[in-house]
Amino acid sequence: MAKETLFSVLSRSPWWLSVVIAAAMFALVRLFLPDFAAFFAALPFLALAGYAGWRQSRAPSVANVEETLGKLRAMSWENFSAVIGEAFRRDGYTVTEIPGNAADLELRKNGRVSSACCKRWKVANTGVGPLRGLHAAMQARDADECIYVAAGDFTANARVFATEKAIRLLNGAALVKLVARVKRGKWRWSFFR
Repeated sequence: MAKETLFSVLSRSPWWLSVVIAAAMFALVRLFLPDFAAFFAALPFLALAGYAGWRQSRAPSVANVEETLGKLRAMSWENFSAVIGEAFRRDGYTVTEIPGNAADLELRKNGRVSSACCKRWKVANTGVGPLRGLHAAMQARDADECIYVAAGDFTANARVFATEKAIRLLNGAALVKLVARVKRGKWRWSFFR
């Protein structure tokens, strides 16, 4: 779905906004057409409100995100890399560890190869340097894409560089969502105490 369409914008907006638009659409169409026509004009917005509400109910809360990120930052490198590897496995990837500094994992899924880096997971703000290294490692390994995993944030320059080089940044709520499967699974007690 294109990011600029009305429906894609509303699917990312609070669910109640679609309900308000549906009510306005119903009232407007009702001025010119019968009630059943007004209902059918508002129906797509009501369906979108349901979809947006369902998505928002599944999203982790701000408190949960902060708590999980804190637990991830407190992990040793061995535990953190094991959790990230297992999370990608549960997401359907074949995961292979890569020796070296720039990339840590090679991920394979649907014929595509990704290089992933997660060594600097504890850093509060990741700059451009590690992203340049990951991008160079991706090119050296002839990978299709690269993913940088961090429990912290990224500097503005790092975000611009990532956009230019199509590097997927995985942090915050997206990282919590990825590791949630591991948190609920067999490794829960050993890694998320």
